[in-house]
Amino acid sequence: MNKRISPFLMLCIMGGLAIFSSTMAKNPALPLFIRSMGVPLSTVGFIAAASTLVGILVSIPAGILSDIIGRRKVIIIAAIVFATAPFLYLLINAPWELVLVRVYHGLATAILGPVAMAAVADTYSKGRGERMGWYSSATMVGRFLAPLAGGLLIIGNDYHIVYLVDGIVGVLVLVAAFRLPLSTDISATTGEALKQQRHKYSQDIMFVFRHLGILATSGIEAVQYFAFGALETFLPIYLHEKAGFSTWQIGMLFTAQILAAALTKPIMGRLSDRYGRIPLITAGLALGGLTTGFIIFSTNYIFLIGLIALFGLGLATVTASTSALVADFSRAYSRGGAMGILSSIMDIGQSTGPIVAGVLISAYSYKTAFGIVGIFMVVVSLVYGLGMRRVASQLNVENK
Repeated sequence: MNKRISPFLMLCIMGGLAIFSSTMAKNPALPLFIRSMGVPLSTVGFIAAASTLVGILVSIPAGILSDIIGRRKVIIIAAIVFATAPFLYLLINAPWELVLVRVYHGLATAILGPVAMAAVADTYSKGRGERMGWYSSATMVGRFLAPLAGGLLIIGNDYHIVYLVDGIVGVLVLVAAFRLPLSTDISATTGEALKQQRHKYSQDIMFVFRHLGILATSGIEAVQYFAFGALETFLPIYLHEKAGFSTWQIGMLFTAQILAAALTKPIMGRLSDRYGRIPLITAGLALGGLTTGFIIFSTNYIFLIGLIALFGLGLATVTASTSALVADFSRAYSRGGAMGILSSIMDIGQSTGPIVAGVLISAYSYKTAFGIVGIFMVVVSLVYGLGMRRVASQLNVENK
């Protein structure tokens, strides 16, 4: 008997493949590829940030477009980019060409991120945090396998095999997207009903842009990914150039980070459903700050694995709750727009992280740079925890 695969399961499969593809393109390959072209440390962060800068501009329109024409159509657009962008790395001969390819590749995750999460939130209201956590874990399976695979596929200074395999996976993403059984487009109405729906949607999207809880929670995710972007870009360079680790060892470290996040994220989502989103966000960001500050005080490999795994736990704790809290705050007809705001603001953090860290490392040292980022995260976590409790109490929307 032929059973049609569920939308949620297909979303998880497609998301896992997509993030595997996008992560293998950059971790650990991208910063090492940039350095192989003779780019100075102070400039590495700007090139690495090119793809996430796209998300700042694209995520909100992508989310809004999915509210209007449906999630599946917009997801297919993202999948086309996933399927084509990796092959362009094979043609790169200069740093400026890499910037252009990273901008194009950045469209894929900028579009897919908010739209896929909105699709999950559409399907579930009860247990939403746990379901969103499961989807994120599926993407993190791809994220945790990618650094190991990417590290093993780098041969000397030759990165062609990495991006060839990356492109094959991207094609599989496109196949999965076309098979995605999302059949309900929330805008599929006509005539007077369509006019009324558009009026309601315009009101809902203005509600999203003015909502203090959505904006503050998006900001906290930006801080989390600010640190993630800094670590993802400069920890591989530090470990390779200063500590003498091989590329496969570096890949294993980031695999440990993502494995810790993937295994714990559904649990953290369930805890946020039961005990509230805000306490978990606060604790997770503080944990991430502490581990960031201490991560390069030793080059002992076991110590590094332990700390980077704790960073992954903090990442899971924060992000399992932020997306669910934004979905709680938003309304059904503007949920894609709300997720777009979350993704766009998050990309501001992830793109500025490598830039700021590069400047700090060039001016001071790796230890000073990571220490400043860690302290910043801890301070912000405390401010958010105190401030958002008042906001949530006033709006009466915190999940308990």
